[in-house]
Amino acid sequence: MHLTDRINRIQISPTAAVIAAADKLKSSGVDVADFGPGEPDFPTPEHIKKAAIKAIEENKSKYTPTGGIMPLREAICAWHKRELGSGYEAKECVVSVGGKHSIFNVMSVLVQQGDEVIVPAPYWVSFPDIVKYAHGTPVFVETKPEDGFSVKAAAIEKAITPKTKLLILNSPSNPTGGVVPPDEFERILAVCKKHNVWLMGDECYSHFTYEPHKPYSIASAAGSKENVIIIGSVSKTFAMTGWRIGYTLGPEALIQALIKLQSQSTSNATSIAQYAALEAMRGSMDSVPQMLAEYAKRRKRIVEGLRAIPGVTCEWPGGAFYAFPNISAHLGEGKHAHAKTCTDLSKLLLEKARVALVPGEAFGAPGYLRLSYATSIERIDEGLRRLERFFSRAEAAV
Repeated sequence: MHLTDRINRIQISPTAAVIAAADKLKSSGVDVADFGPGEPDFPTPEHIKKAAIKAIEENKSKYTPTGGIMPLREAICAWHKRELGSGYEAKECVVSVGGKHSIFNVMSVLVQQGDEVIVPAPYWVSFPDIVKYAHGTPVFVETKPEDGFSVKAAAIEKAITPKTKLLILNSPSNPTGGVVPPDEFERILAVCKKHNVWLMGDECYSHFTYEPHKPYSIASAAGSKENVIIIGSVSKTFAMTGWRIGYTLGPEALIQALIKLQSQSTSNATSIAQYAALEAMRGSMDSVPQMLAEYAKRRKRIVEGLRAIPGVTCEWPGGAFYAFPNISAHLGEGKHAHAKTCTDLSKLLLEKARVALVPGEAFGAPGYLRLSYATSIERIDEGLRRLERFFSRAEAAV
Protein backbone atom coordinates (compact mmCIF):
# COMPACT_ATOMS: atom_id res chain seq x y z
CA MET A 1 0.00 0.00 0.00
CA HIS A 2 1.38 3.39 -1.02
CA LEU A 3 0.38 6.07 1.46
CA THR A 4 0.88 9.79 1.01
CA ASP A 5 3.95 11.63 2.26
CA ARG A 6 1.80 13.77 4.53
CA ILE A 7 0.43 10.80 6.48
CA ASN A 8 3.89 9.23 6.71
CA ARG A 9 5.23 12.44 8.26
CA ILE A 10 3.20 11.83 11.42
CA GLN A 11 2.75 9.03 13.94
CA ILE A 12 -0.13 7.86 16.10
CA SER A 13 -0.53 9.88 19.29
CA PRO A 14 1.74 8.33 21.98
CA THR A 15 -0.86 9.05 24.66
CA ALA A 16 -3.46 7.13 22.65
CA ALA A 17 -1.03 4.22 22.38
CA VAL A 18 -0.50 4.16 26.17
CA ILE A 19 -4.24 4.26 26.83
CA ALA A 20 -4.80 1.41 24.36
CA ALA A 21 -2.12 -0.74 26.03
CA ALA A 22 -3.54 -0.09 29.50
CA ASP A 23 -7.09 -0.80 28.33
CA LYS A 24 -5.98 -4.10 26.84
CA LEU A 25 -4.62 -5.20 30.23
CA LYS A 26 -7.69 -3.94 32.08
CA SER A 27 -10.01 -5.81 29.74
CA SER A 28 -8.23 -9.05 30.67
CA GLY A 29 -8.85 -8.41 34.38
CA VAL A 30 -5.48 -6.87 35.31
CA ASP A 31 -5.56 -4.12 37.95
CA VAL A 32 -3.70 -1.17 36.41
CA ALA A 33 -2.84 2.03 38.25
CA ASP A 34 -3.65 4.28 35.31
CA PHE A 35 -2.02 7.71 35.13
CA GLY A 36 -2.35 7.87 31.36
CA PRO A 37 -5.62 9.57 30.37
CA GLY A 38 -5.54 13.35 30.09
CA GLU A 39 -9.18 13.88 30.92
CA PRO A 40 -11.25 14.69 34.01
CA ASP A 41 -12.53 11.67 35.90
CA PHE A 42 -15.62 13.67 36.95
CA PRO A 43 -18.98 13.25 35.22
CA THR A 44 -20.41 15.94 32.98
CA PRO A 45 -22.56 18.22 35.21
CA GLU A 46 -26.24 17.30 35.38
CA HIS A 47 -27.61 20.54 33.91
CA ILE A 48 -25.46 20.03 30.81
CA LYS A 49 -26.58 16.42 30.37
CA LYS A 50 -30.23 17.48 30.77
CA ALA A 51 -29.78 20.13 28.06
CA ALA A 52 -28.56 17.44 25.68
CA ILE A 53 -31.52 15.19 26.52
CA LYS A 54 -33.87 18.10 25.94
CA ALA A 55 -32.26 18.79 22.57
CA ILE A 56 -32.82 15.16 21.57
CA GLU A 57 -36.44 15.29 22.72
CA GLU A 58 -36.96 18.48 20.71
CA ASN A 59 -35.50 16.80 17.62
CA LYS A 60 -32.55 19.15 17.32
CA SER A 61 -30.71 16.49 15.38
CA LYS A 62 -30.45 18.12 11.96
CA TYR A 63 -27.46 19.74 10.29
CA THR A 64 -26.50 23.08 11.80
CA PRO A 65 -24.56 25.95 10.21
CA THR A 66 -21.00 24.79 9.55
CA GLY A 67 -19.48 27.22 12.02
CA GLY A 68 -21.88 26.27 14.81
CA ILE A 69 -25.31 27.43 15.90
CA MET A 70 -25.37 31.20 16.38
CA PRO A 71 -26.57 31.06 20.03
CA LEU A 72 -23.51 28.95 20.90
CA ARG A 73 -21.07 31.22 19.07
CA GLU A 74 -22.58 34.20 20.88
CA ALA A 75 -22.49 32.39 24.22
CA ILE A 76 -18.83 31.41 23.78
CA CYS A 77 -17.89 35.02 23.12
CA ALA A 78 -19.92 36.22 26.13
CA TRP A 79 -18.41 33.52 28.38
CA HIS A 80 -14.88 34.32 27.24
CA LYS A 81 -15.44 38.03 27.86
CA ARG A 82 -16.85 37.40 31.34
CA GLU A 83 -14.29 34.81 32.39
CA LEU A 84 -11.15 35.93 30.56
CA GLY A 85 -11.64 39.56 29.59
CA SER A 86 -11.71 39.37 25.78
CA GLY A 87 -13.91 41.24 23.30
CA TYR A 88 -14.93 38.88 20.51
CA GLU A 89 -18.15 38.84 18.47
CA ALA A 90 -19.91 35.78 17.05
CA LYS A 91 -18.46 36.44 13.59
CA GLU A 92 -15.02 35.98 15.18
CA CYS A 93 -15.85 32.51 16.53
CA VAL A 94 -16.15 29.07 14.94
CA VAL A 95 -17.20 25.86 16.70
CA SER A 96 -15.25 22.71 15.83
CA VAL A 97 -15.07 19.03 16.79
CA GLY A 98 -12.91 19.56 19.88
CA GLY A 99 -9.85 21.70 20.60
CA LYS A 100 -7.53 19.39 18.63
CA HIS A 101 -9.70 19.84 15.54
CA SER A 102 -9.57 23.61 16.05
CA ILE A 103 -5.75 23.52 16.14
CA PHE A 104 -5.59 21.24 13.09
CA ASN A 105 -7.80 23.61 11.10
CA VAL A 106 -5.79 26.70 12.06
CA MET A 107 -2.56 25.01 10.96
CA SER A 108 -4.22 23.93 7.72
CA VAL A 109 -5.24 27.46 6.72
CA LEU A 110 -2.15 29.36 7.93
CA VAL A 111 0.89 27.09 7.60
CA GLN A 112 2.44 25.88 4.37
CA GLN A 113 5.72 24.44 3.11
CA GLY A 114 8.68 26.51 4.28
CA ASP A 115 6.87 28.03 7.26
CA GLU A 116 8.22 27.55 10.77
CA VAL A 117 6.06 27.21 13.88
CA ILE A 118 7.62 27.80 17.30
CA VAL A 119 6.66 25.19 19.89
CA PRO A 120 7.88 25.49 23.50
CA ALA A 121 9.14 22.16 24.83
CA PRO A 122 8.09 20.02 26.58
CA TYR A 123 5.08 20.18 24.28
CA TRP A 124 1.69 18.54 23.90
CA VAL A 125 2.22 15.45 21.74
CA SER A 126 0.07 16.58 18.79
CA PHE A 127 1.57 20.02 18.17
CA PRO A 128 4.63 18.93 16.14
CA ASP A 129 2.78 16.34 14.08
CA ILE A 130 -0.04 18.74 13.19
CA VAL A 131 2.57 21.28 12.06
CA LYS A 132 4.33 18.60 9.98
CA TYR A 133 1.05 17.48 8.41
CA ALA A 134 0.50 21.08 7.27
CA HIS A 135 3.98 20.97 5.63
CA GLY A 136 5.43 23.30 8.26
CA THR A 137 8.56 22.86 10.36
CA PRO A 138 8.28 22.82 14.17
CA VAL A 139 10.99 24.82 15.93
CA PHE A 140 11.39 23.87 19.58
CA VAL A 141 12.24 26.31 22.36
CA GLU A 142 13.29 24.61 25.57
CA THR A 143 11.77 25.61 28.90
CA LYS A 144 13.45 25.02 32.26
CA PRO A 145 12.11 23.24 35.34
CA GLU A 146 13.55 25.98 37.57
CA ASP A 147 11.28 28.43 35.68
CA GLY A 148 8.27 26.19 36.22
CA PHE A 149 8.52 25.19 32.53
CA SER A 150 7.31 28.69 31.59
CA VAL A 151 8.71 29.98 28.30
CA LYS A 152 10.34 33.41 28.17
CA ALA A 153 9.86 36.17 25.59
CA ALA A 154 13.63 36.46 25.08
CA ALA A 155 13.86 32.77 24.16
CA ILE A 156 10.97 33.14 21.71
CA GLU A 157 12.59 36.13 20.01
CA LYS A 158 15.87 34.23 19.56
CA ALA A 159 14.00 31.45 17.75
CA ILE A 160 12.19 33.74 15.30
CA THR A 161 13.43 33.77 11.70
CA PRO A 162 12.00 35.27 8.49
CA LYS A 163 10.22 31.92 8.03
CA THR A 164 8.37 32.02 11.38
CA LYS A 165 4.62 32.06 10.85
CA LEU A 166 3.18 31.18 14.24
CA LEU A 167 3.90 30.50 17.91
CA ILE A 168 1.88 27.95 19.86
CA LEU A 169 1.55 28.75 23.55
CA ASN A 170 -0.27 26.20 25.71
CA SER A 171 -0.80 27.69 29.19
CA PRO A 172 -1.45 25.95 31.53
CA SER A 173 0.64 23.35 29.78
CA ASN A 174 0.11 19.72 28.99
CA PRO A 175 2.39 17.92 30.01
CA THR A 176 4.22 20.10 32.55
CA GLY A 177 1.46 22.19 34.12
CA GLY A 178 3.61 25.23 33.35
CA VAL A 179 1.84 28.61 33.47
CA VAL A 180 3.03 31.73 31.64
CA PRO A 181 2.50 34.78 33.92
CA PRO A 182 0.42 37.61 32.38
CA ASP A 183 3.30 40.08 32.23
CA GLU A 184 5.53 37.58 30.41
CA PHE A 185 2.64 36.64 28.13
CA GLU A 186 2.31 40.31 27.14
CA ARG A 187 6.04 40.53 26.47
CA ILE A 188 5.71 37.49 24.22
CA LEU A 189 2.80 39.15 22.40
CA ALA A 190 4.92 42.26 21.88
CA VAL A 191 7.65 40.09 20.31
CA CYS A 192 5.10 38.44 18.02
CA LYS A 193 3.67 41.79 16.94
CA LYS A 194 7.17 43.16 16.31
CA HIS A 195 7.96 40.27 13.95
CA ASN A 196 4.44 39.87 12.50
CA VAL A 197 4.04 36.37 13.92
CA TRP A 198 0.72 34.81 14.93
CA LEU A 199 0.36 33.92 18.61
CA MET A 200 -1.97 30.96 19.13
CA GLY A 201 -3.07 30.59 22.75
CA ASP A 202 -4.24 27.08 23.62
CA GLU A 203 -6.49 27.68 26.64
CA CYS A 204 -7.97 24.22 27.13
CA TYR A 205 -6.80 24.16 30.80
CA SER A 206 -7.50 27.86 31.48
CA HIS A 207 -9.64 27.32 34.58
CA PHE A 208 -7.41 24.74 36.26
CA THR A 209 -4.72 26.90 37.85
CA TYR A 210 -3.30 26.80 41.38
CA GLU A 211 -2.28 29.69 43.61
CA PRO A 212 -0.76 32.14 42.92
CA HIS A 213 -1.87 31.69 39.31
CA LYS A 214 -5.28 32.75 37.99
CA PRO A 215 -7.12 32.03 34.73
CA TYR A 216 -5.73 34.36 32.06
CA SER A 217 -6.10 34.93 28.32
CA ILE A 218 -3.71 36.94 26.17
CA ALA A 219 -6.86 38.02 24.30
CA SER A 220 -7.53 40.37 27.23
CA ALA A 221 -4.39 42.40 26.39
CA ALA A 222 -4.88 45.71 24.59
CA GLY A 223 -4.27 45.53 20.84
CA SER A 224 -4.07 41.76 20.78
CA LYS A 225 -6.70 40.92 18.17
CA GLU A 226 -4.66 41.31 15.00
CA ASN A 227 -2.00 38.78 16.04
CA VAL A 228 -3.82 36.45 18.44
CA ILE A 229 -5.75 33.24 17.83
CA ILE A 230 -7.48 31.59 20.79
CA ILE A 231 -8.18 27.87 20.98
CA GLY A 232 -10.69 26.77 23.60
CA SER A 233 -12.70 23.73 24.54
CA VAL A 234 -15.45 22.59 26.89
CA SER A 235 -13.63 19.27 27.36
CA LYS A 236 -11.62 19.93 30.51
CA THR A 237 -13.46 22.84 32.13
CA PHE A 238 -16.84 21.11 32.01
CA ALA A 239 -15.71 17.44 32.01
CA MET A 240 -17.03 17.01 28.46
CA THR A 241 -14.12 15.32 26.67
CA GLY A 242 -16.23 12.86 24.70
CA TRP A 243 -18.73 15.49 23.57
CA ARG A 244 -16.06 16.91 21.21
CA ILE A 245 -16.75 20.64 21.19
CA GLY A 246 -13.94 23.12 20.71
CA TYR A 247 -13.79 26.65 19.34
CA THR A 248 -11.48 29.18 17.73
CA LEU A 249 -11.58 32.92 18.35
CA GLY A 250 -9.75 35.21 15.96
CA PRO A 251 -9.99 37.81 13.16
CA GLU A 252 -13.09 37.46 11.02
CA ALA A 253 -11.15 36.68 7.84
CA LEU A 254 -9.41 33.77 9.56
CA ILE A 255 -12.69 32.48 10.97
CA GLN A 256 -14.27 32.51 7.51
CA ALA A 257 -11.33 30.49 6.16
CA LEU A 258 -11.77 27.96 8.97
CA ILE A 259 -15.47 27.66 8.22
CA LYS A 260 -14.69 27.12 4.53
CA LEU A 261 -12.29 24.29 5.42
CA GLN A 262 -14.78 22.78 7.83
CA SER A 263 -17.50 22.91 5.19
CA GLN A 264 -15.43 20.51 3.09
CA SER A 265 -14.34 18.21 5.92
CA THR A 266 -16.42 17.65 9.04
CA SER A 267 -19.24 20.14 8.41
CA ASN A 268 -20.83 21.08 11.74
CA ALA A 269 -19.95 19.67 15.13
CA THR A 270 -22.62 17.30 16.49
CA SER A 271 -25.85 19.23 16.95
CA ILE A 272 -26.77 17.66 20.31
CA ALA A 273 -23.28 18.34 21.67
CA GLN A 274 -23.59 21.97 20.61
CA TYR A 275 -26.75 22.40 22.66
CA ALA A 276 -25.02 20.78 25.64
CA ALA A 277 -22.12 23.21 25.20
CA LEU A 278 -24.58 26.10 25.02
CA GLU A 279 -25.83 25.17 28.49
CA ALA A 280 -22.23 24.88 29.69
CA MET A 281 -21.49 28.41 28.50
CA ARG A 282 -24.69 29.90 29.92
CA GLY A 283 -25.26 27.80 33.03
CA SER A 284 -23.72 27.33 36.45
CA MET A 285 -19.97 26.86 36.79
CA ASP A 286 -20.19 25.51 40.34
CA SER A 287 -18.58 22.25 39.24
CA VAL A 288 -15.34 24.00 38.23
CA PRO A 289 -14.12 25.12 41.68
CA GLN A 290 -15.22 21.75 43.06
CA MET A 291 -13.06 19.92 40.52
CA LEU A 292 -10.17 22.33 41.06
CA ALA A 293 -10.24 21.85 44.83
CA GLU A 294 -10.05 18.08 44.37
CA TYR A 295 -7.23 18.42 41.82
CA ALA A 296 -5.31 20.57 44.30
CA LYS A 297 -5.49 17.77 46.91
CA ARG A 298 -4.35 15.20 44.37
CA ARG A 299 -1.56 17.48 43.17
CA LYS A 300 -0.17 17.74 46.68
CA ARG A 301 -0.37 13.99 47.22
CA ILE A 302 1.24 12.94 43.95
CA VAL A 303 4.05 15.50 43.91
CA GLU A 304 5.00 14.78 47.52
CA GLY A 305 4.80 11.04 46.84
CA LEU A 306 7.00 11.27 43.74
CA ARG A 307 9.55 13.43 45.56
CA ALA A 308 9.81 10.77 48.27
CA ILE A 309 11.08 8.20 45.75
CA PRO A 310 14.91 8.14 45.62
CA GLY A 311 16.29 9.53 42.38
CA VAL A 312 13.04 11.25 41.38
CA THR A 313 12.54 15.03 41.29
CA CYS A 314 9.27 16.81 40.48
CA GLU A 315 8.28 20.46 40.09
CA TRP A 316 4.95 21.76 41.35
CA PRO A 317 2.63 22.14 38.34
CA GLY A 318 1.09 25.61 38.18
CA GLY A 319 -2.01 24.36 36.40
CA ALA A 320 -3.73 21.49 34.55
CA PHE A 321 -3.67 18.03 36.21
CA TYR A 322 -0.30 16.50 35.35
CA ALA A 323 2.80 15.72 37.35
CA PHE A 324 5.99 15.69 35.28
CA PRO A 325 8.77 14.02 37.29
CA ASN A 326 12.40 13.80 36.22
CA ILE A 327 13.50 10.16 36.47
CA SER A 328 16.76 10.45 34.50
CA ALA A 329 18.70 9.06 37.50
CA HIS A 330 17.05 5.72 36.74
CA LEU A 331 18.02 5.70 33.06
CA GLY A 332 21.17 4.78 31.17
CA GLU A 333 23.82 2.16 31.78
CA GLY A 334 24.67 2.72 35.47
CA LYS A 335 23.99 0.37 38.38
CA HIS A 336 20.91 2.36 39.42
CA ALA A 337 19.42 2.33 35.92
CA HIS A 338 16.25 0.41 35.17
CA ALA A 339 16.13 1.14 31.43
CA LYS A 340 17.92 3.07 28.70
CA THR A 341 15.04 5.39 27.78
CA CYS A 342 11.79 6.71 29.22
CA THR A 343 9.88 4.76 26.61
CA ASP A 344 11.55 1.53 27.67
CA LEU A 345 10.93 2.42 31.31
CA SER A 346 7.24 3.13 30.75
CA LYS A 347 6.84 -0.27 29.09
CA LEU A 348 8.56 -1.93 32.06
CA LEU A 349 6.35 -0.06 34.49
CA LEU A 350 3.22 -1.28 32.73
CA GLU A 351 4.53 -4.83 32.42
CA LYS A 352 6.11 -5.27 35.86
CA ALA A 353 4.42 -2.75 38.15
CA ARG A 354 1.07 -2.42 36.34
CA VAL A 355 1.40 1.37 36.25
CA ALA A 356 0.36 3.21 33.07
CA LEU A 357 1.94 6.59 32.27
CA VAL A 358 3.36 8.42 29.26
CA PRO A 359 7.12 8.59 28.52
CA GLY A 360 8.80 11.97 28.25
CA GLU A 361 10.02 11.35 24.69
CA ALA A 362 6.41 11.80 23.56
CA PHE A 363 6.62 15.41 24.74
CA GLY A 364 10.16 16.15 23.58
CA ALA A 365 11.47 15.62 27.13
CA PRO A 366 13.75 12.58 27.55
CA GLY A 367 14.28 11.80 31.21
CA TYR A 368 10.73 12.61 32.26
CA LEU A 369 7.40 10.85 32.73
CA ARG A 370 3.90 12.32 32.61
CA LEU A 371 1.38 11.21 35.21
CA SER A 372 -2.20 12.42 35.03
CA TYR A 373 -3.72 12.87 38.49
CA ALA A 374 -7.23 13.00 37.08
CA THR A 375 -7.96 9.95 39.17
CA SER A 376 -8.91 9.26 42.79
CA ILE A 377 -6.62 9.73 45.80
CA GLU A 378 -6.94 6.00 46.44
CA ARG A 379 -5.64 5.12 42.97
CA ILE A 380 -2.89 7.74 43.29
CA ASP A 381 -1.79 6.15 46.57
CA GLU A 382 -1.80 2.69 45.00
CA GLY A 383 0.16 3.91 42.00
CA LEU A 384 2.74 5.62 44.21
CA ARG A 385 3.19 2.41 46.21
CA ARG A 386 3.83 0.48 43.01
CA LEU A 387 6.27 3.09 41.73
CA GLU A 388 8.18 3.12 45.01
CA ARG A 389 8.48 -0.68 44.94
CA PHE A 390 9.59 -0.63 41.33
CA PHE A 391 12.25 2.01 41.75
CA SER A 392 13.56 0.27 44.85
CA ARG A 393 14.02 -2.75 42.53
CA ALA A 394 11.59 -4.99 44.41
CA GLU A 395 9.66 -5.46 41.19
CA ALA A 396 12.14 -4.19 38.61
CA ALA A 397 13.66 -6.31 35.93
CA VAL A 398 17.40 -6.09 36.60
